[in-house]
Amino acid sequence: MFSQTVEISGKVISKTDLENIHVINKTAQVFTITNARGEFTITAKVNDTLQFSSIQLGIKSIVVNKGAIISKKMLVPLDEQINELEEVVVGKVLTGNLLSDIENADTDRPINFYDVGIPGYKGKIATQSERRLFEANGQKIKWYTPLTGAIPLNPILNGISGRTKLLKERVKLENDKNLIRKIKSEFSEGFFSNHQLEDDLKDDFFFFCQEDINFTDRCKGKSDLEILEFLNEKYKHYIKNLQSTD
Repeated sequence: MFSQTVEISGKVISKTDLENIHVINKTAQVFTITNARGEFTITAKVNDTLQFSSIQLGIKSIVVNKGAIISKKMLVPLDEQINELEEVVVGKVLTGNLLSDIENADTDRPINFYDVGIPGYKGKIATQSERRLFEANGQKIKWYTPLTGAIPLNPILNGISGRTKLLKERVKLENDKNLIRKIKSEFSEGFFSNHQLEDDLKDDFFFFCQEDINFTDRCKGKSDLEILEFLNEKYKHYIKNLQSTD
């Protein structure tokens, strides 16, 4: 009995919003979300791991026991997500020893762009390909005409030569590689425990996912549920391709 999969009706208890909490059976790779009352239904068997998560709540994992299988019910209390800051010391700690306190005093710091009121860069550090793409769209070379004045020539030349398009593709490829690397790290173990695939084909499967024209739209910034849906779809297509090749 306990080795069989049953449908469990559960309810989440929390002081925050109970709707749209993710419920994932990480062992069986099935998932659902709660309704407005915090209720959910999911299939599971003994020793399956259920994970509950949302933006407002901390992640909680529960191993399904025999009692849940027999009753087919589950009550799950969840705690509100609290972001605690590490303890900090404001200012210097004085010991009473004059020589020691002088040595610990703040020294002159380097002048930065805030001090002198000039613009400074505070954004994300670009990759080499992103910097090259920015330069390709820049205005380092200008063509002057009597009627229009200065016209930036770099974008025109790079557009004609195809360099801009090539750099855009390179930037997208770098971003896709980073994204699929993150997905492999977070989903491989649980996904392949329920989706049989030879070890030497697993990397090829993720490359197959990355090559999908909708890969970025389906996976970038998406929830675990949405990424799992995409992986499940691609797995079915990948297996069909293998069978047709055989």
